[in-house]
Amino acid sequence: MDRPSNRLAAFERIFVINLPHRTDRRRQMETQLAAVGVPLDSPQLSFFPAIRPDDLGGFPTLGARGCYLSHLGVLRAAAGLRNVLILEDDLDFADAFALPPLPSGWGMFYGGARHALVPTGALTSAPPSEPVGCTHFLALNGAVIAPLVDYLEAILTRPTGHPDGGPMHVDGAYSRFRADHPGIVTLVATPDLGFQRPSRSDIHPLRWFDRVPVVREMVQFARMRRAARS
Repeated sequence: MDRPSNRLAAFERIFVINLPHRTDRRRQMETQLAAVGVPLDSPQLSFFPAIRPDDLGGFPTLGARGCYLSHLGVLRAAAGLRNVLILEDDLDFADAFALPPLPSGWGMFYGGARHALVPTGALTSAPPSEPVGCTHFLALNGAVIAPLVDYLEAILTRPTGHPDGGPMHVDGAYSRFRADHPGIVTLVATPDLGFQRPSRSDIHPLRWFDRVPVVREMVQFARMRRAARS
């Protein structure tokens, strides 16, 4: 079987987090992956069934808890791997996608993120104290995975608002982990190599036009048209 191009072959495993009922997002992700040279039958690629919880469990929304538990599930599945790339199913790769080589000693890499960093090249270093938002395009070195699993599991044992960190959005948990482990080298692609596709949210409470049949489909079509023009 073919191996991915654009240096994605450097990752031992590529996980795509996808809610099983969001077949629209899976189809869109399959198109995105094919465009950057990732064969859909590659043993390197795994679609991870996202978790949809029944209760908040201290999180701000069901979607936030589901996203957190899904990332944790991927990290558990990645135990022992040399490195892993985690993609969320609303990711669109940049038109001129070209992943730069990651230097030795990297710990975390964001291919697309929300941050206040001043770019210093194709890869910009994020200080441990600098929050980095969004988790739609995230890579982790193998040495980071086990301590990160322990860290995320510990957060689940604490109440909301605990000074050491209780239930929160997973991007906040990743940022806290980085702040508490200052030796980890975090790199951010500048400019972004991937963006979140306009789509109906599974994390935040749905607005009325995302709940009403027919109207919901019209809004989704408009989002796709807007994304295609951007």
